[in-house]
Amino acid sequence: MLTLGIDEAGRGPVIGPMVLAGCLVDEETEKEFKRLGVKDSKQLTQKRREFLEKIIKEKSETFEIVIIHPLDIDGTNHQGINLNALEAIKAAEIINKINKGFKKIKIVIDCPSPSIIKWQDFLKTKIKNLSNLEVSCEHKADKNNISVSAASILAKCVREKEMSLLKEKYGNGIGSGYCSDPLTKKFLEEHFKSHKKDGIIRETWQTWKNLLAKKEQVTLKF
Repeated sequence: MLTLGIDEAGRGPVIGPMVLAGCLVDEETEKEFKRLGVKDSKQLTQKRREFLEKIIKEKSETFEIVIIHPLDIDGTNHQGINLNALEAIKAAEIINKINKGFKKIKIVIDCPSPSIIKWQDFLKTKIKNLSNLEVSCEHKADKNNISVSAASILAKCVREKEMSLLKEKYGNGIGSGYCSDPLTKKFLEEHFKSHKKDGIIRETWQTWKNLLAKKEQVTLKF
């Protein structure tokens, strides 16, 4: 049986995209990936991820990557589609592109929602053909399933490349894009006006809303 692992990178950052990847492998390839040290991308160095990324792309049956930019995240958020729902919609896009309906495929997804059954049911409504699919949504799937680990590496590598492009344009001061990163915080503080319309910031994030409220209070005082 073929297994399609799906995982994301960049759910939480206030700057930059979220990336979803799907990696389709057979049992022998999974065993080979395990021997090579494929595991959750967070447990690997960037150098090791980049090394494994090339092998994963070469050895997989196929793979798909979807980049979801801040404007898309904000746009769907304004329509009442939260990040969990958006992730399900994009995961279904990957499944629909890869699933040709000829072979049995087990799909394993790292579930972003506390309610696995509810999220899985919503995901299934977005999949075009379920007849040959076995869908399994799990917590910590990126740690417990090699195919999902491989997908997490692909997603993380693309996220890193996207952030490198932003750093080339805006400077290293942009940081990792994560809310907890002091560099990112400083970047937002100093450039919140100049880069507001560049489409790199998730303006529906609380971090951004708090910053705007803080700046507004300072303005009102003067």
